[in-house]
Amino acid sequence: MKTEPNKNLRQFQQVVEIIKKNNSDKSRLIPILQQVQEAYRYLPPQVLTYVATALNMPVAEVYGVATFYAHFSLEAKGKYVIRVCDGTACHVKGSSKLIDTIYNKLKLNQQKNTTNDMMFTVEAVSCLGACGLAPVMVVNEQVYGEVNSKRCDEIIEGILSSEIVASN
Repeated sequence: MKTEPNKNLRQFQQVVEIIKKNNSDKSRLIPILQQVQEAYRYLPPQVLTYVATALNMPVAEVYGVATFYAHFSLEAKGKYVIRVCDGTACHVKGSSKLIDTIYNKLKLNQQKNTTNDMMFTVEAVSCLGACGLAPVMVVNEQVYGEVNSKRCDEIIEGILSSEIVASN
């Protein structure tokens, strides 16, 4: 039981360092939240409260910024965030089939979009700005264009294989 509080303290130390690196400047709230989300993969409620306190801001204001921008997430995301474009060009070229392929492969759905092991999160998004490559999917920062169900399956299998190799 003693390792868990130490782990939490270590993780919380990241927030202290991020705030310090940004000179506790409340005008840098968005970059601070971006850095916190990068460290945690989401914005935990207790961290948002701490950020508000450290920056001498109302908690509601910090939550307001965190919930206003679609980039921020208040829910934990997987190590690999798979975003599938479902904008017009991608939808016409079959992006809904990609979403179904991913949901089936990872045993997910619209209500449950993160795997239990926190390895994958799947998001359907309005636009990824790569209409010429439709249908498009992005895994973390890697863009994949002209993806069909077979290629989608290969991409996920590649990630799973790399994780097995990395864990050995």
